[in-house]
Amino acid sequence: MIKKALLITILLPLYLNSFAQHSDESSNIRDLHSYEDSLTFLGKKFINDDNDLERKNANYAFIKTLVNALKIPNSFLYPFDSVKSVSIVNSPDNRFRIISWPIANEDGSYRFYGTIQINTGGNLVMYPLNDYSPLIKNPEDSVTDNKKWFGAEYYKIIPIYTPKLYYVLLGWKGNTVKSTKKVIEILSFKDNKPVLGMPIFDCNGKTRSRIIFEYTRQASMLLRYVPEQNLIVFDHLSPPDPKLKNDHSTYGPDLSYDGYREKNGRWVYVDNLDMRNIPESRDEQYVDPKKQALIDKAAAKGSPQ
Repeated sequence: MIKKALLITILLPLYLNSFAQHSDESSNIRDLHSYEDSLTFLGKKFINDDNDLERKNANYAFIKTLVNALKIPNSFLYPFDSVKSVSIVNSPDNRFRIISWPIANEDGSYRFYGTIQINTGGNLVMYPLNDYSPLIKNPEDSVTDNKKWFGAEYYKIIPIYTPKLYYVLLGWKGNTVKSTKKVIEILSFKDNKPVLGMPIFDCNGKTRSRIIFEYTRQASMLLRYVPEQNLIVFDHLSPPDPKLKNDHSTYGPDLSYDGYREKNGRWVYVDNLDMRNIPESRDEQYVDPKKQALIDKAAAKGSPQ
């Protein structure tokens, strides 16, 4: 009896601790599910609502709800799969993830929102991204931080391990009623804080800290990573008439392809790539959120009940 009582004395606290931990985890999951439902509703509203003020109010509510959700311990592991209004991309090394999204303005332009959430294995560490695009005078030559972000919605994160670890981000930027932009961004960490931009793109005797493409909103542009060749490949953009070379809102793909190839941690420009030698990729080809909303509505009308 003494041995049995002693055994109970030893095991009971362990059992109660395990039960409490499991109960806490279950409660966290329930809370995250609830937040996910709210985020899904608000996300649909800030994309689909025709009223500019309603979209912005829904976005502010979305941000507040998202922050509350991310404060839940181990939220990094929660995928928020039903929240289709934002892009959530994990770094391949699982060190962090980026949540980013655009809000359309009445004039056809966009403002971007986002955050970098660090995988701490517990409490929340994140770096909100403040879209500073209109005030960055020379974005291709600027190195900034999360408070002066050249806003975009990212769909790909590529870790580069030489000579020191940094990440290449591929993103859609939107722009105006006439043109769209895409961006190749660089993210690194200094003293555990994010740094955006790095002078490592070599092109025609110039060095750039990020690469920005602008083209007509009527076109789509290929921008993807080919890991087998350490290559970022993209459509070559050109104007329909040489007289329009200074008007990038007229540019579009001309059926040729260029790229940047990684060499010793730097990216060297290569032109006239033979796409027959480029493997197929399933990288996301970003669609304007307004266009995607119309596609979704059309699909819903055409689907069987």
